[in-house]
Amino acid sequence: MQAYLGIDVGSVSTNLVLLDEGGEVLTSLYLRTRGNPIRAVQEGLACVEREIPARLSIAGVGTTGSGRQLAAAMVGADAVKNEITAHAVAALSQVPAVQTVLEIGGQDSKIIILRHGVVVDFAMNTVCAAGTGSFLDRQAARLGVPIEEFGGLAVKAANPVRIAGRCAVFAESDMIHKQQLGHPVEDIVAGLCQALVRNYLNNVAKGKEIRSPILFQGGVAANVGMRRAFEEALGRAVTVPAHHAVMGALGAAQLARRAVADGSPSRFQGFDVSRWRFQVASRSCSGCANQCEVVEIRAGDRVLARWGDRCGRWSLTGEAAGR
Repeated sequence: MQAYLGIDVGSVSTNLVLLDEGGEVLTSLYLRTRGNPIRAVQEGLACVEREIPARLSIAGVGTTGSGRQLAAAMVGADAVKNEITAHAVAALSQVPAVQTVLEIGGQDSKIIILRHGVVVDFAMNTVCAAGTGSFLDRQAARLGVPIEEFGGLAVKAANPVRIAGRCAVFAESDMIHKQQLGHPVEDIVAGLCQALVRNYLNNVAKGKEIRSPILFQGGVAANVGMRRAFEEALGRAVTVPAHHAVMGALGAAQLARRAVADGSPSRFQGFDVSRWRFQVASRSCSGCANQCEVVEIRAGDRVLARWGDRCGRWSLTGEAAGR
């Protein structure tokens, strides 16, 4: 039995998804990166290794996210793609007719516009729309509400209060002000969800034509209050896919399956990677005026990859790096 592994390394979370040959999810993991993506990837691999049967082999690996190059060098990836591509591929696998993807994670937010199964436009978060997931975590803690109950409390609100949503700083300040005025917690929570949705639509989705079907992905999609706020603001149904928190990893696994569809052997270095010792270092190249920062990753005495140089003088990836 063969399977395909997808790894999405972000600043807040590191997610892994394992697909079977038919494209069904065998297992998925959502781990905190905790500022150490190497450890997070190794921890994820160790968890997957414990869960899969001995007869299962990894036929392909894909990586995405802000740490995709690092993860690719560690595990030996067959496909390395940006988050827009990975999320779009995953969304199309869940709803083939999808035309709009709303994605809010711990730090990043993005919108992807698709027409006839092709990405035609996208936008990433601006400064004032970044960190929505982390912001919700902080405000839930401030209000004494477990983050798992945050959304459920929001949908019980009878009179959501108006909270300034121009950016997180204003929203937090205004939320505290509304607390001091004595508004019920559920009305404040619902107002906060509405403020964050207004912020997203004004800063991330600004100028984009949002058509149905609409998918809401990312860790924040678990918050039913945010989903309702989107539906109220857009006046249309918003679908949250089953694997909404790990869609980047799901897309990476599907891209890995495509990468080896011609029968090419996978570059996967095996689950022993979870026990390797990695060293990462960077230096400034003085070969030209660009003064590029060249990043190098080693496993023992072996250089696995280098990247960061614009001219390609130092870049080594995959098999080339093993020489």
